Amino acid sequence: MGIRAELIIHSLSPYRSGITVNPIPAPVSAKATSGSAPNPIGYHFEQNSFCLCELFDVVPLACEAVVIASTTCFFSFQLVYITILVHGLSHRCFSRLSPIHRFFPLSSNVRFSLLRHCYNLTDHHRNLSKTVFSPVLHSCTDLKTLKQVHALILCTGFQPISSAPKLITLYTQFDDIKSAVSVFRSLPEANTFTWNSIVKAHVDFGLFNDALFLYREMRELGVSHDNFTFPVIHRAISSLGGLLDYGKMVHKLAIQMGFDLDIYFCNTVIEMYIRCGSVFSARRVFDEMSHRDLVSWTSMICGYVWSRDIVSCFQLFREMQMRELEPNSVTLMIMLQACSLSENATKGRELHAYVIRKGLESKGSLQNSILTMYAKMGNIKNAENLFCMTNKRDIISWNIMISGYSKKGDVTKVAEIFSKMQIEVNPSLETLSLVISAFAKCGNLLQGEMICGYAVKTGLCDIVLQTAIVDLYAKCGELDISAQLFKETSQKNRITWSAMMSGFVQNGYFKEAIELSQQMQIVGLNLEPDILRNLVLVYTHLGALQLGKGVHGYMVRNMFYISREDSAPMETSILNMYAKCGSIVWARRCFDQMVVKDVVAWSSMIEAYGTHGLGFEALKLFDQMEREGVKPNSVTFLSLLSACSHSGLVSEGCRVFGYMRQRYNIEPDVYHYTCMVDLLGRSGKLQEALSIIVNMVVKPDSRIWGALLAASRVYSDDKIGAYVAQRILELEPDNAGYHTLLSNVHASVQRWTEVETIRRAMTEKYLKKKPGWSCIEAGDLHGFVANDGSCLRVVEM
Repeated sequence: MGIRAELIIHSLSPYRSGITVNPIPAPVSAKATSGSAPNPIGYHFEQNSFCLCELFDVVPLACEAVVIASTTCFFSFQLVYITILVHGLSHRCFSRLSPIHRFFPLSSNVRFSLLRHCYNLTDHHRNLSKTVFSPVLHSCTDLKTLKQVHALILCTGFQPISSAPKLITLYTQFDDIKSAVSVFRSLPEANTFTWNSIVKAHVDFGLFNDALFLYREMRELGVSHDNFTFPVIHRAISSLGGLLDYGKMVHKLAIQMGFDLDIYFCNTVIEMYIRCGSVFSARRVFDEMSHRDLVSWTSMICGYVWSRDIVSCFQLFREMQMRELEPNSVTLMIMLQACSLSENATKGRELHAYVIRKGLESKGSLQNSILTMYAKMGNIKNAENLFCMTNKRDIISWNIMISGYSKKGDVTKVAEIFSKMQIEVNPSLETLSLVISAFAKCGNLLQGEMICGYAVKTGLCDIVLQTAIVDLYAKCGELDISAQLFKETSQKNRITWSAMMSGFVQNGYFKEAIELSQQMQIVGLNLEPDILRNLVLVYTHLGALQLGKGVHGYMVRNMFYISREDSAPMETSILNMYAKCGSIVWARRCFDQMVVKDVVAWSSMIEAYGTHGLGFEALKLFDQMEREGVKPNSVTFLSLLSACSHSGLVSEGCRVFGYMRQRYNIEPDVYHYTCMVDLLGRSGKLQEALSIIVNMVVKPDSRIWGALLAASRVYSDDKIGAYVAQRILELEPDNAGYHTLLSNVHASVQRWTEVETIRRAMTEKYLKKKPGWSCIEAGDLHGFVANDGSCLRVVEM
């Protein structure tokens, strides 16, 4: 059934009551116009049939009316009825037409619009112009009303070519793209404006590929282009991403058509190239523009921020100011984001001062951007000062502060600010999700459950909040509850699946994590980057090199769908997998193929060399990292010290330890001291190692004592071993591993009485060391533990 018939039936559906209405007799007093004689009027409505006799035209006189209308248009009844209301005709004539109001009710918005515009109708209401229907369409506030008005338009015999773009837009707005396409396809010949509307409708609806197919059809039909055609196509290409060649082809076509001088067109080209990952092409378009507006400058600055080229971003911003072009709030928000990414606190404060100097501090969006900058850089004190001075704090401001405290791990402040905000504003779904995530990070299940109770009481719930609750129970070790909540979640998104998989991985349920990924593929979901990272982590823990290679192959085949933000951490995870599964060659190959190497990638490769005992290669890579201008962080030095420790490079390790403070002003923490103790202990310098522990600023933990205890066992120094054991058992008296290590220290010097005493104490305390386990790939994954007799082929193995 065509859309015309379907809409007519839809509009008549409220009237299918089987009512029979007797004809209305002719009016007693009626005067003809232009020499015409009055005609009788009547109508019959029965079983979905609507028959019209000859009607009258309406001529407003003092208290009389003459009615003439089309013999084929039931919409004329509405026009007659509204005309009577407009001209204040007699109650008698109104009463004769009252059944019309009963049978053809319209919403108040549509009726009001008809009241205002019905006097524009021509004598016989046949050739209705777009000036009549456009206001009526504008008044539609829902899909049902739109379909009724559309049906009335069709019933007038009016060809809605001029109304088609508005109909397409409204149907898309009301999430009915199918009807929008039907309107478009029903036109005998669509003009450029209509083509632009249907392509834009698909872009707005997220059907970017379909939009490009429509554009290809538009080109094949030879439809002319205007200033709005290419910007819509650019949006589709930008949203898909990765279509750089296609974007260049469209750009070339637009230049041939002479649109390269249009500033709006050029701005959309810049955005398209940036979204496709070619900032160089975007800058070339920017430089070739004869005239640039503020949008041009802001788009190019945004491109540099998006590509993490912060230096070029600040240079372009200074050039814009030199040309006396004042930045607006959008430009300043992008620059504040650049400061956050580069952790440039000085520039951030300068921009804050500029905002105050220009009197823009009252803009809520700018205030929140400044708050976000301070919070992301960890400068929570400045964020607090700005937050306290802000007069109008909205829900976004409170959420930023909660996020800032959560990032610093200050859950006490998170709970405090959550209580305070309820005095001024009501917490949103995002607020509850942020607070629950903060408690999940620190494993505070009790506080998290209180927020869950608040959500239940207030009725706030969406998929993001449900995912946060699943993550809360998983991170707090309540995996059964987490899995049950996950199962009961009806609409799971990729973040929900990822949270559940992360819970399995963090709690050591690797088999369940693999099964979960298989379930995702069964239900037809793509493995998103966060899921792939978790899967790579599982195979890294299991040492499953072949399965890890399978994930790597999947990632390479689907790199088209992975954004630049996701590709860098994904590639680093693959690198770590190869290194920890024993393939240092493949790890280095992955590292060399990475387009953008951040500090995490460099640190991971240094750690890989250290794990394989290649300390000199790790030091060479560190020198290369410094030459390329990548600033190392504390994790980089930790990986480098570990590499020196595993390779016995004592002097080199001590020199690296000194670099931390001297060159990069990085204070060593307990992990760096532990590496130094391990380095000295492996080389037999036990006294020097003990001296480091005694003299270090930070408080020693069980791990640093454990490193020295292991060295004491290797070099049979039971004196230092006994002292260290006393310290370590004070910190962790129930750690079976340290008891076993101390027993082995005494056994190495044949002190069997002490060995027996320690073993008896372990038995009395029910302390049992968790057995080591391993995994092998033989078709499927097979796991084994020490003294495992569960396998049927254990004798053969």
